Amino acid sequence: MKYISTRGQTAPMDFSDVLLMGLAPDGGLMLPESYPQVDSATLNDWRQMSYPELAFAIMRLFATDIDEADLKDIVERTYTESVFGTSDITPVRKLEDNLYILGLSNGPTLAFKDVAMQFLGNAFEYVLKKKDERLTIIGATSGDTGSAAEYALRGKDNIEVFMLSPQGKMSAFQRAQMYSLTDDNIHNIAIKGMFDDCQDIVKALQQDADFKEKYSLGTVNSINWGRILAQVVYYFKAYFAVMDSAVQDSDKKVSFCVPSGNFGNICAGHIAREMGLPIDRLIVATNENDVLNDFFNQGAYNPRPADKTYVTSSPSMDISKASNFERFIYLLLERDTDRVHSLFDGVKSGKGFDLSDVMQTVSSRYGFAAGKSAHSDRLATIKDLYDNYNDLIDPHTADGVKVARELQREDEIIICAETALPVKFAETIFEAVGPIDIERPEHTKGLEDLPQRVVELDNKPSLVADEIRKVVAPSA
Repeated sequence: MKYISTRGQTAPMDFSDVLLMGLAPDGGLMLPESYPQVDSATLNDWRQMSYPELAFAIMRLFATDIDEADLKDIVERTYTESVFGTSDITPVRKLEDNLYILGLSNGPTLAFKDVAMQFLGNAFEYVLKKKDERLTIIGATSGDTGSAAEYALRGKDNIEVFMLSPQGKMSAFQRAQMYSLTDDNIHNIAIKGMFDDCQDIVKALQQDADFKEKYSLGTVNSINWGRILAQVVYYFKAYFAVMDSAVQDSDKKVSFCVPSGNFGNICAGHIAREMGLPIDRLIVATNENDVLNDFFNQGAYNPRPADKTYVTSSPSMDISKASNFERFIYLLLERDTDRVHSLFDGVKSGKGFDLSDVMQTVSSRYGFAAGKSAHSDRLATIKDLYDNYNDLIDPHTADGVKVARELQREDEIIICAETALPVKFAETIFEAVGPIDIERPEHTKGLEDLPQRVVELDNKPSLVADEIRKVVAPSA
């Protein structure tokens, strides 16, 4: 399988090259030339597989340049009970009739990002060793990507990690997870601005061809295809778990509701659906930063500038420029690379775009719907689930449950993607249900009391580039 750019100016590449690259040289996002198709017989074969078996079966369709025995080893070392606390890796639990929660936050940093990052860390190390190369990871985080990446890459050979986060905009737990790491290859940078500013700096340095080549830049943000691929797996696993958990009425359909900021997680669901997984709808749940909600309901995509992005109690979704959105628009516009390039160049310069003329295709062909949730909604949802089901969820997952309940159709099963464990957002949990003891894994106890290491910088790509130059020697 070969990979191409959404902007059409990059030669077809192998999976291993795409894995290390981040943004395409033409500024677009890499994706397969076509998605492999899975028939009903294959789905039946897959439904009884363990998580590592299923991950290997799916990934081998996309990572065709990696020796199958090596890929299997990477997958089996990644998805273990010792890392994720359960052999199910991503267990599904029933909340109420026709409403389920997909548990994605059992990894070391208690967030769904671990499912992909743990794979990425092992895959990076393998590919770099094969190629005898090094990699300088530059990433941006609104809260969870950073810690998941750092825990997956800490101490890895031939990898330096520079993670940008918005100064003062993450929870105390999230900051402690990142800034308390003392590994020599981990470098935290707090940018005076919003997440979108951090993301823009990452893209600016990625698009500086000379700098990118000289310092071997890659990324772990969800623009990285390897992350998207790893996330595709749990959509299949969750679908099988729900359909096998009881004798389901054949008329019922299965949908997913996903809290969304950067469009990475739900993009993986979209790919699973394109492959042939019989998902009915993909429901985008946003917080007050509702740019994606506006698009999927009205057809207008109008990203806000950083100073117009709200700081909310579901901070990992405080994003107004959805970096993975371009992968979907590329298919929606029938692979018109010139138009995609033009639209997203406009976004880069602060312009939006209107595709209201194709919104019927968005819902009927691709199955998308959307809703939004605000602070009062997530507080009410957290309290309701705690009081009535003894089920404590984090604020982002609460956004998903609120939107799922609001949009659920008759006889529609909805699986809500959990994004993190509630202990990461204790302040909001206490506001919703009062001062309770929130369960936390042993390895996180006392985390907030550890010394923290972070460099604070103004919102300038040149300053981040200088930090990289201090640590990484340029290539010859």
